[in-house]
Amino acid sequence: MNYRDYITIEPNKRGGKPCIRGLRITVYEVLEYLASDMTDEEILADFPDLTKEDLKR
Repeated sequence: MNYRDYITIEPNKRGGKPCIRGLRITVYEVLEYLASDMTDEEILADFPDLTKEDLKR
């Protein structure tokens, strides 16, 4: 598995922060939700563009 397939950095998107699959969802946001003990289903409800696979990688 190559992390570059899932984590992208684009200078003009979200200030160059690492994002999930080119979406406008940052890795930091997802990690923050996971750290707050949210379930996968709760995170996916807040970020409908994410998939369960995105959370497992």
